[in-house]
Amino acid sequence: MKSSLLENFYSHVAQTSPEPIAIQIERAEGCYFFDNKGKPYLDLISGISVCNLGHSNPRIIQATKNQLDKYMHVMVYGELIQQPQVELAELLCQNLPIKLDSVFFVNSGSEAVEGALKLAKRATGRTEFIHFEKSYHGATNGAMSVMGSEEYKAPFQPLLPDIKAIRFGKLEDLDQITTKTAAIIVELIQGEAGVRIADKNYWQKLRQKCNDTQTLLIVDEIQTGLGRTGKLFAFEHYGIVPDILLLAKAFGGGLPLGAFIASKELMSLLTHNPVLGHITTFGGHPVSCAAGLEHLRQIIEGQYWLNAKQIGEELHKIFIQQPHVKEVRNLGAIMAVEYFDTPLNFKKLHRFLDVGLFSDWFLWCDSASRLAPPLIFDELNFKDLNYKLTLIN
Repeated sequence: MKSSLLENFYSHVAQTSPEPIAIQIERAEGCYFFDNKGKPYLDLISGISVCNLGHSNPRIIQATKNQLDKYMHVMVYGELIQQPQVELAELLCQNLPIKLDSVFFVNSGSEAVEGALKLAKRATGRTEFIHFEKSYHGATNGAMSVMGSEEYKAPFQPLLPDIKAIRFGKLEDLDQITTKTAAIIVELIQGEAGVRIADKNYWQKLRQKCNDTQTLLIVDEIQTGLGRTGKLFAFEHYGIVPDILLLAKAFGGGLPLGAFIASKELMSLLTHNPVLGHITTFGGHPVSCAAGLEHLRQIIEGQYWLNAKQIGEELHKIFIQQPHVKEVRNLGAIMAVEYFDTPLNFKKLHRFLDVGLFSDWFLWCDSASRLAPPLIFDELNFKDLNYKLTLIN
């Protein structure tokens, strides 16, 4: 007898947890995805901040089809002129501060972090990196080294040496940044910590400390970029400019794509001593870049960051009134709904699935549910959300 898809999923697809959600996906459209029995789920997390324009955006699909008809992979990154890649880099740089004018394309957020760490060492000649407690920057060796959970990292030690952790939002800890520090890597809104937010004064003091010590500031906008927080990029809220900016998740419009962005002067260091100082086979894949380009065009044309602000305000009003909610934290449409304890949060998440709502928890804050809906979330979606919440309550 032929094994079922579910059986083969458990037998042959490597798992990341003992109990995966294991919904069989049939299709996805707008703010919904549908299982193999036709049940719709209102997606409240956009595939973890990936599908900012919802699922199966017709213009993105058409852009990928058009590119598929021309060519897919032809050569490793950086050697040939590929139109989608060049046009995406150009549009991105046109919407960034002038010093962020050179884009190195990769496949994922973790790869963007790895590239940024290498660039910082190459540029400064230093080896020390600083990160925040409860930070998350990816699961590869270097990215995990600057992760803010010693418990999580313990089974994989030894990782990179010369790593220091400081407390998020604490001005006195900024003195840990010295002339020995190559870079500090930051999330402006801590994602896996449960959407933790520091004020503008803190970030400006941190930027000044980096200037004073000639330490590079790496800003990880992998979850927050492309309109999610109410600005095109979260750093715009704080009046600072990173030395290296990291993008992924929504950057590819639903396909795998990441980037680290810096000045042309900094990035040129990777071209010599040694030549090919950083290289990737599939980074900046033309089909992913075609999707990312169309996604970015729509985000800019529609000013979808304004939607994020409105969506966040409405979600905050709804969830702060729900039973057993301790606190709601958000900036735009990235939000944590924290309950009074972890079992209660997991009970809520299971009930969400029962009624057709899809959310998730945070790695370093498992008493909170994640909300990061598509930036096309509209009145009908809110009506459906409110109805399904009444079923739960």
